[in-house]
Amino acid sequence: MIVLHASFPIKPEKREQAIELTDDLVEGSNQEDGTIEYRATVDLQHENVIRFIERYEDAEALEAHTQTEHYQAFGEHLPDLLDGEPEVLRFDVESMEALDV
Repeated sequence: MIVLHASFPIKPEKREQAIELTDDLVEGSNQEDGTIEYRATVDLQHENVIRFIERYEDAEALEAHTQTEHYQAFGEHLPDLLDGEPEVLRFDVESMEALDV
């Protein structure tokens, strides 16, 4: 399994547009074969940072995701939305288990 955690700092005046575009991206991404989970959240401490948590079955599913229309559409708007450099971390995971809290 591949897990991505991405943080995108968004220009304050572009926040609502970014959230709308993100909502479309999340909806489309969760319909893709090989996507286990695709979520986006707004950071509680930094309201103009959108965080993505993505889980894919394998590298092929991640690559296919980057070729989708909804991913490409989001990417076209990204330069106008960003207020700094995004950070994207990739984790290659061999096993996972739920923890009791």
